[in-house]
Amino acid sequence: MSATSNVLKANKSSGKGSLIGYFPAGFPTLDESVDAAIAMCKNGVDVLELGVPYSDPVMDGLVIQQATESALEHGFKLPQVFEAVKRISAAVDTPILVMTYWNPVLSYGVERFATDLKEAGGAGLITPDLIPDEAKEWLEVSDKLQLDRVFLTAPTSSKERIQNACDLSRGFVYAVSTMGITGARDSVDNLARQVVAGVRGASSEQNTAVGIGISTAEQVNDVNSYADGAIVGSAFVKAYASGGVEALTAKVIEVSAGLQK
Repeated sequence: MSATSNVLKANKSSGKGSLIGYFPAGFPTLDESVDAAIAMCKNGVDVLELGVPYSDPVMDGLVIQQATESALEHGFKLPQVFEAVKRISAAVDTPILVMTYWNPVLSYGVERFATDLKEAGGAGLITPDLIPDEAKEWLEVSDKLQLDRVFLTAPTSSKERIQNACDLSRGFVYAVSTMGITGARDSVDNLARQVVAGVRGASSEQNTAVGIGISTAEQVNDVNSYADGAIVGSAFVKAYASGGVEALTAKVIEVSAGLQK
């Protein structure tokens, strides 16, 4: 069974709702990112999305780009993500999904990456630039190791693409709320409801969480009224950049306040 799915379903059935929180590994240093992630998990984040810094982050907005650039400048290397996962999973029970572009996984070796992630205590991967049609090796390896695999759907996704994402994702389907790069917005597009409705139409059992543009408690609560979780990233990274773990913790508590039961 998927630990991620179990958390989302348990929260949904209790009426609590779920918060999925993103933070980049290695920002600003490995040790500090581990401390930040643990603080997030202890203060309201139900599922942790741990980002892998990448030199060409085409889907990321400026806040996350700057954070990942800082991590790389401070010497972040890909194997350190497994060290981070191991240290975080030793401190908290929160499922940890690694968010990564596919090229680093290919370069490292798909089975080797998956094995190291499993051994470190990770729950699985979110792969924003990998579609199920091109994921044969990852599907096989993740089945063997029972790792979650989260594929994306967007407002432009065809019914066939949505169906594939529902059939092959484990944990949840990532519903992109709007076209464009990540970053906080004043309002989450109504397109998010349409994407979630498409997932619901394709599968009555699959979880779906909405990401991109979510930054407030009101938005988190609204998304949880029709989806299984809300994903917040840039707002947390921005809070940390402005005031360290203290400011990050305050932001997590703020945006998750309405979900507490």
